[in-house]
Amino acid sequence: MATAEADIDEKDLDRLIARIALRDRVAFARLYSLTCAKLFGISLRILRDRPEAEEALQEVYVRVWLRAGQYASSRARPMTWLISIARNHAIDLVRSRGLPRAGLDEAEAIADPAPDPEAQVASQSERRRIDACLGELEAERARAVRAAYVEGYSYEELATRFGVPLNTMRTWLRRSLLRLRECLER
Repeated sequence: MATAEADIDEKDLDRLIARIALRDRVAFARLYSLTCAKLFGISLRILRDRPEAEEALQEVYVRVWLRAGQYASSRARPMTWLISIARNHAIDLVRSRGLPRAGLDEAEAIADPAPDPEAQVASQSERRRIDACLGELEAERARAVRAAYVEGYSYEELATRFGVPLNTMRTWLRRSLLRLRECLER
């Protein structure tokens, strides 16, 4: 179905996404073959239903086709961008079912197949950089960012959880993300 994740080169993915923005079907097919196993695993882990995960994966690639022109390598690594699309879409599907939050947490707890050692080291390095940058934020802001972008809480849920107005929460998150981006670009 796809090549091993270790074979995926970020520069190749960047180039493929750029070509997809120009509606290059060959580049799209290549991107699919390189990334579909990982994105399907994420969808399946969250949705816990193979047919639904397969449909979700199709929608993810439709979104990639339509949004490729919006991708900017300066804002996110290509695989991170693709994973975000898949994860957000799957979470939206779970939420649309009306399942309680615990159902989503359970779905997210199921582990993906373990990445190879090289990918683990790269992931740990990236995680340390992100944690260090989160450490530069005020503790409450860092908790809000983690809850929003790791745990999947909505702005409304976070505003209630932190006892602040909705627009304040949006401002916190926007400013925190800007500071994180600046830190990660150093």
